[in-house]
This record gives sequence, structure tokens and C-alpha cells, in this order.
Amino acid sequence: MKKKVAIVFGGRSVEHDVSVITGLQVLENIDKQKYDTIPIYIDKKGKWFTGDSLREFKNFKNNNLVDLKPVLLSLNTDEYNLYLNPSSARLLSRKVIDEIDIVFPTIHGVNGEDGTIQGVFELINIPYVGGGIIASSVGMDKIIMKDVFKANDLPIVDYAWFYRNKWFEKQEEIIKRIEEDLGYPLFVKPANLGSSIGISKAKDRDSLIDAIEVAIRYDRKIIVEKAVENAREINCAVLGYDDNVLASLCEEPLGWKEILTFEDKYIRSNVKGAGKENSRRIIPADINDDIREKIEKIAIKSFIVIDGRGNSRVDFLIDEEENIYINEINTLPGSIAFYLWEDKGYPMKKLIDEMINIAIKVHEDKNKNMYTYEADLFNKVNLGSMKIRSEKV
Repeated sequence: MKKKVAIVFGGRSVEHDVSVITGLQVLENIDKQKYDTIPIYIDKKGKWFTGDSLREFKNFKNNNLVDLKPVLLSLNTDEYNLYLNPSSARLLSRKVIDEIDIVFPTIHGVNGEDGTIQGVFELINIPYVGGGIIASSVGMDKIIMKDVFKANDLPIVDYAWFYRNKWFEKQEEIIKRIEEDLGYPLFVKPANLGSSIGISKAKDRDSLIDAIEVAIRYDRKIIVEKAVENAREINCAVLGYDDNVLASLCEEPLGWKEILTFEDKYIRSNVKGAGKENSRRIIPADINDDIREKIEKIAIKSFIVIDGRGNSRVDFLIDEEENIYINEINTLPGSIAFYLWEDKGYPMKKLIDEMINIAIKVHEDKNKNMYTYEADLFNKVNLGSMKIRSEKV
């Protein structure tokens, strides 16, 4: 019997459109002999919908999303149902319109990739693909992520961070600390955002101020990193659960100068084969075996230390002396990084299937835990006999 997979995409995030593309790629490439799919679209206001028009990319391009049904997931942990949610209906009159066996979230950025929606799935105890709450939130927050990596002796660049409100209160103090501790050049980033949005390079005090003013529009936490000059970016994905994980091929994006732009990540073509200077991406990356092995080892460890699950992509920087630094881990990589797995024996259909299988294993493992403890506490405590004492001063 086919499993019913709800593929959730969109979301209240600046990475909304990227998420739609990833969700539709999963819808298109999932093994339809094994799974029935239910598209669930979360609009930019956070409302949930389903409907067949969500299956076609042209409907998003032409703003032709018709016959959508407002829906919500059941909070009943025994049955995973999708409920019709008309605004005028009472809870008891809501109708079950579909059953769900597993959720495949493809929401990039805040409210999706950061552990938020994973918490919903955990509460209703439904299997879901990808990182859990901890891995998702740690992977999303660049500050906490770097703190965890640093604690586990993983190589990262030097960094500083601060809250947005402190910028308005103590701007001179923050600038002085950054200049003394890090120097120039620097990269300034919102702590909880991806797709290169809000990221700027600062080469002096004026450009640092400008970069911070951009970043604080997107997040209340700002991270400032020491720039790696003339760096090569190398990316490697990791697939698995617990310590049973494997690394993908490595890739090297090309044609970028200092920041890999939104367009470089999601619009440029993907071309295989080293040495093609006109391509946007070299797979496998043109690096020696020693560097490749180090990157694979670090990628696997970074995935394990944040309790990664499913498929994540780890982005690295290599300086001119071949020092390796982790830039970030993406617990929900765009297009699920299928291009890194094809020559490892995982074409996209098989990769999606493996991610679903891992999610089911994670769910089964979780349900082996005990969630009750009989302490007879109610018979040992008599709240009715407790008296609230008041004393006159």
C-alpha cells in the first residue's frame, strides 16, 4: 500500500520562493509507484492550503493558484489527518479531507528550517523528513552553530556577534570591539537567514556600518566574521542518521567573487565535470584527495555533533594556504542537494526515498522512548490541605 506523503512548502520567510521550487522538485521527482503526494502550501502570511493547482510551477509564475482549500493538521497523535478549515466553520464541523503517513517539509529559512515547524510535527508525533528541532535550530542560527562547532574542535573563522538593540545603544563600542578583535575585511550577516540575503562585505568602518544597517533589517542577531581572502568555496553533503552517515561528492561553485549571490545559488545552471570554466559548478570539485578526505571527515562530524538527520549540505571555505573552514551547515539544502548524490548512486528519486526511510527510522526510534513515569504523585500530594500564609509587615 502506498504511503501518503504531505510535501510542505512556501512559508512565512524571505526564502519563500526558494522553498516553493524545492517543494515542487520533490513533488515531481518522488517515486509515484511508492508514494501518493499531498501538496501543502503555506502562504506568506502563514496560512495553510492544499489543492491540485499547487502541483504546477506555472501556476505560481502566473499567479493562477485556484480552488485551494484552507487546511490544518490534526492534533490527534493517533491519526494523522488533514482537516478542511473553512473560516466560518466550528472545530466539530471540520471535515477530514486526507490522511497522511509522513511529512516532507521543504520550507527554507525562518519558521521552517529553524525547528519551528519541526516542533509541530513532534507534538503530534508524525514522522517527518530532515533534521529535528535541535539540529534545525542550531543549523539555522549561525552564532549557536559556530559555538557548537568550536566546542567540538571543528575549524571556523573568528567571529563576533551582537543584538540589534545594542547596535542602537552602543554603536561605537561594538565597532571598536570588532576592529580590535577581527580587523578588516569582514563579512556581516543576519544570524538566522540563508540564500545570501542580507550579507555584505565590509572593508573599512564606513562599509561596516552600511553592512550592519542592512543586516539588522532581517534579524535581531548579527554575526560579523573575519573574511577569508581569495577563498575557494567547496560544498559537501551528508546523508544518514546517528553515526551511520556518508558523505557526497564535493562541488565547487564558480564565477563568484566575494559572496555567492542568490542568483548563483538558485538560477544559474548546474554543470558536471571539472575544468569547465564556463560552468557555474564543478562536480566533483577539482581538489586533491587529501583535501577532499579532510572535508568529508569534517562534514560528517559537523552533521553528527548537531544531531543531524536525513540530508544536509555543509559549505566550506579554503584559503590560499589550503586551511579549511566550515562556513555553515544547511539542514535543508536547496533542491535537497541532489546533484551531489547522483554519482554516488543516489539519483533524485532514490535520494528522496532514502530521506523518507531515514525519517521513518527516526520516528520508530523515538517511539521506543518511555514517555510516562508512574510516581503515584497525586496520592502523595494533597493540594487541598495546603494553606497560603500571609504575614503582616
